[in-house]
Amino acid sequence: MALSSSPVRQLNAMATVATAAALSLPISLCRSSKLNPKKGFRGGFRVFAVFGEEGGLVEKKNLWGPLFDVEDPRPRVPQCKGKFLDVNQALEVARFDIQYCDWRARHDLLTIMLIHDKVVDVLNPLAREYKSIGTVKKELAELQEELGQAHKQVHISEARVSTALDKLAYMEALVNDRLLQDRNTTESDQTSLSPSTSSAAVDTVKRKLPRKSLNVSGPVQPYHPRLKNFWYPVAFSTDLKDDTMTPIDCFEEPWVLFRGKDGRPGCVQNTCAHRACPLHLGSVNEGRIQCPYHGWEYTTDGKCEKMPSTRLHNVKIKSLPCFEQEGMIWIWPGSDPPTATIPSLLPPPGFTVHAEIVMELPVEHGLLLDNLLDLAHAPFTHTSTFAKGWSVPSLVKFLTPASGLQGYWDPYPIDMEFRPPCIVLSTIGISKPGKLEGQNTQQCSTHLHQLHVCLPSSRHKTRLLYRMSLDFAPLLKHIPFMHLLWRYFADKVLNEDLRLVLGQQDRMNNGANVWNLPVSYDKLGIRYRLWRDAVERGAKQLPFSNSE
Repeated sequence: MALSSSPVRQLNAMATVATAAALSLPISLCRSSKLNPKKGFRGGFRVFAVFGEEGGLVEKKNLWGPLFDVEDPRPRVPQCKGKFLDVNQALEVARFDIQYCDWRARHDLLTIMLIHDKVVDVLNPLAREYKSIGTVKKELAELQEELGQAHKQVHISEARVSTALDKLAYMEALVNDRLLQDRNTTESDQTSLSPSTSSAAVDTVKRKLPRKSLNVSGPVQPYHPRLKNFWYPVAFSTDLKDDTMTPIDCFEEPWVLFRGKDGRPGCVQNTCAHRACPLHLGSVNEGRIQCPYHGWEYTTDGKCEKMPSTRLHNVKIKSLPCFEQEGMIWIWPGSDPPTATIPSLLPPPGFTVHAEIVMELPVEHGLLLDNLLDLAHAPFTHTSTFAKGWSVPSLVKFLTPASGLQGYWDPYPIDMEFRPPCIVLSTIGISKPGKLEGQNTQQCSTHLHQLHVCLPSSRHKTRLLYRMSLDFAPLLKHIPFMHLLWRYFADKVLNEDLRLVLGQQDRMNNGANVWNLPVSYDKLGIRYRLWRDAVERGAKQLPFSNSE
């Protein structure tokens, strides 16, 4: 059921207030209690700096005091009765959760500042005159331990902030996708005022409210016809010579590519109309593909122009719209009229293509796309190839706009995009092979650009087109047999993935859901699955499109 404009405005306003509470200075100040580091803090708190003067200590108010003079938001957590929260109450709980994270983060920073003042006091030259070396060392050791605990608490607070913002983003997504419904009777029990209870309440709402399903389980079903209504890149131009053919499978059907008399590529059904012989076993004769069984010859539009040893009949086999652009052969396997434009897959300016590789992989193309759109697995899966030596971050995120199928990884210097219907583009900042440099691609001086095309050959087979480009070392392209080295490396990387993805496919065919518990770094893979589901459902407006 669609939402009215008024609730949407309310939700957007509440999201704005929540974000302001998390990122800006405190809106209101309140009275604070005295500091007691041993007993903790109650109510609000203020910052005082301690300075040594002539061996004495003078207490002065720190200029940063107003930043920390913030009221503990926990006593103001909204109290609700009943079993469920309505939408407004859920967002109110999320807002207070974010305010608590803000309060907690300021508390942690204050703790670190106080410890810093203690360190200054211990190291004060005037104070050291009255203390033994052993005493100073002991005090420093104690302060180091306190500082370590404070830093640990900061990391915990960062995780809390991230969780709270994820909750708020989830609520906003529900509104944008019109999945929130008017629930006049939904309320929630709250037996505690603690932030953990607030988090549990929001989790309850997330379970009760309708959400997008990501159930990818059971034997792979036949492909929906709507998924065919796109331009698909199927081969590199350099692999299709004038006198050669390239057999391919696409959506469970066999096809063959070859060039006609004018040099333009064509795609026809890889089955002779006479006795169903595979045409790719034959040859190309004057721009026509010749069947090896009885010599029947077909043009790029599927018309039979020659039938040796018999009268010529009006025979035509199925052909597909076929086009060549920027070094790639494209086909349109769907029943709808082809679109007028084909997307560009050229590498960014300044890059040189070093390798173009085609592989046939025994895995469903959706599972392969899931794998390519996920970078968080790299330091665990690719330990003997490109991710050798990578550290394991405490938190991996994929940052992307609200509408879009592209973004960048944090903390990896990698930009990535899913381009419908089956294309993954990525740009990786590197200092040398297998090493990362910087936190984003802009900080890196050299880059690797990759193109992956996952053509759905059949329900259990994918034709992978891989192109690698570099913006450095152009002479590598001219080294003899260098393409064999790139091929070896690509095979090694893919084999590290395949053993896992094939295991997924086996479990999925037996009923397991391969998208059981998606987490934050699965964002791009989730969006691909939602996009594909919308295509198969025949949605008028596809999600995450630029026009949204």
